[in-house]
Amino acid sequence: MTDVAVPGARDVRASLDGEGAESIVVACPPHPRQRGHRGDPRLMAVGEALAERGVACLRFDYGEWDEGYGEREDARNAIRWAAERYGSVGVFGYSFGGAVALLAAASAEESLLGVSTLAPAARLNDDLDAAGAVAELDAPLQVLYGARDSTVDWKPVVEAAREAGATVEELPSDHFFLGKHDRIGESVADFLAERR
Repeated sequence: MTDVAVPGARDVRASLDGEGAESIVVACPPHPRQRGHRGDPRLMAVGEALAERGVACLRFDYGEWDEGYGEREDARNAIRWAAERYGSVGVFGYSFGGAVALLAAASAEESLLGVSTLAPAARLNDDLDAAGAVAELDAPLQVLYGARDSTVDWKPVVEAAREAGATVEELPSDHFFLGKHDRIGESVADFLAERR
């Protein structure tokens, strides 16, 4: 693991797993005001599963709280950083980070190998509509969600993903996916690694 400072106007620090790979996935953590960070166990499980498949993972912490706007830019900057160094880039996000991943990917100038989200929030603000961003994606999409998740409003994203013909997977879990981290890591890594 290597520490990385992601270039941009905000102070964004990251951990890079799986050096020497030709492909990378940028992993967006859950809500920073709910203790979301790059060491989140769901992000760690995805990073480990990707490394087993020869794909690097950049797990980052957001800069200072900015109601979703700065966080989306943090993800865009991480994607730019990754695209300058790797042949192909994917994006993953969990919860708040799932919405950030969708919003950043939909507006990224870089070509992406795929986008995967776990329990994505449908909206961060009135004009940060993650469910609406699904239609703007120019990359394969995977959405995983918990059948008993009542923490975030994931249903609009799942509906939009189904309409777009994306891969949708329901897990028998609540929002925290206890005991399911390895399964999540394997599913996300399989989806993204096979598209590199």
